[in-house]
Amino acid sequence: MSDIQLSSSQGRVLTALVNLSEGRDAPVQGREIADAIDRNPGTVRNRMGSLRTLGLVEGVAGPDGGYVPTDGAYDTLGIERLEDAATTPVEREGAPVEDVTVAEIDLSSVANPELCRAELVIRGPVAPFDTGDHVTVGPTPATGLRLSGVVDATNVDGNSLLVRVDGMETPAGGSAA
Repeated sequence: MSDIQLSSSQGRVLTALVNLSEGRDAPVQGREIADAIDRNPGTVRNRMGSLRTLGLVEGVAGPDGGYVPTDGAYDTLGIERLEDAATTPVEREGAPVEDVTVAEIDLSSVANPELCRAELVIRGPVAPFDTGDHVTVGPTPATGLRLSGVVDATNVDGNSLLVRVDGMETPAGGSAA
């Protein structure tokens, strides 16, 4: 992890840029970042200037321009690039959510299915998800796990969803919850 210390505002902007840029060939526009973190585009522009000075962001000029995170951005945030990595698809209310994949699944209380919660750390925008949405994740690349449940909360800063799990299954068809 890098020695660069970011303000909370810089961290939010940089995290949003990294998450929005995954799987895209085009730069991310400032207004997309502003929408993702519910901030003014002017605030994002100001933060991008300081992030560019730190070598964490590259600006791309022109009508289709925007911002691209550098390798240093990933290092500073302590996350890995998902290039060439397997993806874990996400569905919301039965429909696939484009440009979103799951980077981590943290389970709690798996011994008690009625209390089981999962924190889903996602890459891509959190905005398509609302409290009460039914989501399905998977199959995961390594185990083929499919997890489903209802979103209890969204966390824009951590780019995560807290899900009340109502089902887990593996390819063998064995129910895990």
